[in-house]
Amino acid sequence: MDTAAASFQQGRQHGYSAGFHAGWRDGACEWVKSSPVAPMPELMPLRVLYIPQGSLGFESIDSGIVQALQRCVSEVHLGSQEGLLQQAAAIQPDIMLVLNGLYTFPPDHLEQIDAIRALGIKTVIWFVDDPYMTAHTVQIAPHYDVVLTHERGTVELYQQQGCPQVFHLPLAVNDAVFRPFRAEKQYQYEVCFIGVAFWNRVELIDSIAEQLSRRKLFIAGGHWDRLQRYSLLKPYIHLDGITPEAAAHYYNGSKIVINLHRTDVPGKDNQIDAQMPGLSINPRTYDVSACATLQLTDIRDDLMTQYRPGYEIETYNGAQELVEKIDYYLSHEEERLRIAMRGMYRTLRDHTMTTRMAVLLNLLK
Repeated sequence: MDTAAASFQQGRQHGYSAGFHAGWRDGACEWVKSSPVAPMPELMPLRVLYIPQGSLGFESIDSGIVQALQRCVSEVHLGSQEGLLQQAAAIQPDIMLVLNGLYTFPPDHLEQIDAIRALGIKTVIWFVDDPYMTAHTVQIAPHYDVVLTHERGTVELYQQQGCPQVFHLPLAVNDAVFRPFRAEKQYQYEVCFIGVAFWNRVELIDSIAEQLSRRKLFIAGGHWDRLQRYSLLKPYIHLDGITPEAAAHYYNGSKIVINLHRTDVPGKDNQIDAQMPGLSINPRTYDVSACATLQLTDIRDDLMTQYRPGYEIETYNGAQELVEKIDYYLSHEEERLRIAMRGMYRTLRDHTMTTRMAVLLNLLK
């Protein structure tokens, strides 16, 4: 066989393989989406006033909560910092739910929360950025009737502040944004990481920069020019922010998405009042899994309660194992796809925002 014929056969085989696996993924995703994965919750006769975080990076969480509440309760209202007391007095909600509250009602602007609480309205705050801002959240928490935190390691901290009701409520996915679909060619990569370049992430990527540079790579987020090997990886780095909708395209188009939680050490990137352990998983864990893409994540204690490592998600312990698993799963297509499909199924079954809102409302009964 001459060189041209050999090249043709090789290209044909590669095209067949790529088409087969893309079709297999499409079919599996359609089967999962059409299956009754999680039942819709029973509508509760409640009036809820929701105060969104309303800042960059929280758009999909805010919209996911609103959509989920609309499926769970009879009446949902959106509030804002300006004139909230008057809104609450007029609406008379059964529950007022505030996301984070760090920017809407910081420690020196809590008079409206106190006044709303005095009206007999149940005030609830859900901290979804713990433990990284606990120097401020410990000042905010006692002003609410109920404190929810996605971070199991901070439950005792809020109890120590005198908060009467504190619950651990993990994060979840906004499955209207993060969902499986066939991404266009410009979003297709072998390896992807989207997130702020916190220093522990910089250290990891620097240590494997040479190996990553030989892959079809996409990295996006602020401060990646901190890298010592930035000149090597610069062609693969997008320093501007990525919207949740764009992130969903990159997650769907990539074969592997890396997840690395930020460190829980005080200082540098964090405003931690005391040494608080980071035990719970970040929203990216759910978002990537909902897109039916293999995720390689570092290990947090709570990961095993949310997913089965090696079956629904894959983990790594250190840079060397990360490189080895990238190499392995890029050459074991079917195994990679099967883990990704199981991860999507588990996410849609147990970790949608609708499921979380149903749990939240039951906690408040």
